[in-house]
Amino acid sequence: MRDYIANDWESLAAANGLDSFDAVWTLDIGWFEEPNVRRGGWSGVSRLELELPDGSREGVFIKRQQNHTTRSWRHPFSGIPTFRREFRNIILLRSFDVPTLDVLYFAERRSGRDRRAILISRELTGYASLDHCIDYWNLNGYPDRPVWHETLQRVAAVARRMHQHRMQQNCFLPKHVFVGEIGGRMDIRLIDFEKAKRRWTTESALLRDLDTFNRRAPGVSTTDRLRFLLAYHEQPRVNARVRKSWNKLVALLRKKGRKLLQS
Repeated sequence: MRDYIANDWESLAAANGLDSFDAVWTLDIGWFEEPNVRRGGWSGVSRLELELPDGSREGVFIKRQQNHTTRSWRHPFSGIPTFRREFRNIILLRSFDVPTLDVLYFAERRSGRDRRAILISRELTGYASLDHCIDYWNLNGYPDRPVWHETLQRVAAVARRMHQHRMQQNCFLPKHVFVGEIGGRMDIRLIDFEKAKRRWTTESALLRDLDTFNRRAPGVSTTDRLRFLLAYHEQPRVNARVRKSWNKLVALLRKKGRKLLQS
């Protein structure tokens, strides 16, 4: 697979001594998160601040992996690096106008029998994860309900746009949804698409992702979950379509031994 180099990466990389795969691969900067080790391979994330031409600094996340693969229909035995799938999913989602990460660089190399991959993206400066927002608002009693309601509406709109293209994130967790502001307007970004895939129908993508969101967002009340679903379906009040989705999501929760929060 050909290397991907964003327009502004080449000069930025050269100025910071990162103008080759090996230069990035051998960086000794520690891990932002502990590497995921499995099946004889590993995958980890580091954070690095780069110097810009004007003297300011910008954060990037550097993801490196070795022999960390997943099977695909084209490669059922040898598999492909999981970062390749994530990179392709991000590019596909951006073509659908689904807001996600700004990828700066992606490349793969072989070193003997080892398969290596690097994925670099721009840090979401000024953004906070939705789980952080939920914890903060719960702790402070949701001091600004209109902002919280707008957040739910905008996240629902992004999820709907993704599902309209039959894309299922497969890990639609609050920690993978980021909330920020651009030009005075709230902005939503989704991250982590290593496991994302196309489904046969929009509904199957909807149910899988929103079931995950329901189970992993314990601080959201039943009322706000319904508000989210109404925004997702672009409906001002509960109708047959909303009720159908709601009943299926509640059934999935009960099947897994969970229940909705009240209020």
